[in-house]
Amino acid sequence: MQFDLVSPERSLASLEVTAVQIPGADGDMTAMADHAPTITTLRPGILKAESSNGTTEYLVTGGFAEIGAAGVTVLAERALPKADVTQDDVDAMLADAKAAVDGAAAEAADDAAKLLADMTALASEIGLKASA
Repeated sequence: MQFDLVSPERSLASLEVTAVQIPGADGDMTAMADHAPTITTLRPGILKAESSNGTTEYLVTGGFAEIGAAGVTVLAERALPKADVTQDDVDAMLADAKAAVDGAAAEAADDAAKLLADMTALASEIGLKASA
């Protein structure tokens, strides 16, 4: 099936895959050929695209994934190939999440705190320090 990953800065991937593991806001999911049409929001995590050439991993911080008959399209708020992520990238993402917590109105405080917790867990998952 076709897989496309786009961020505001650029198109990161457009390739044929056998499966895509998606960090959905309501839980992780794997999309394969003939998956039921679905749209889901993303949480910060690692998105994995499996193809005949192996698995390619991307760090995503949010956005949407659309699974349809033509394949999977991911529109990410921010996305980077996992292999290219540096400590500076993680520090910047954590600083943005902490700023969201500090500036959140009372009704958005829980969402901002969850974003910060997800970003901290993501940093740990890819083996980088969660400090900013």
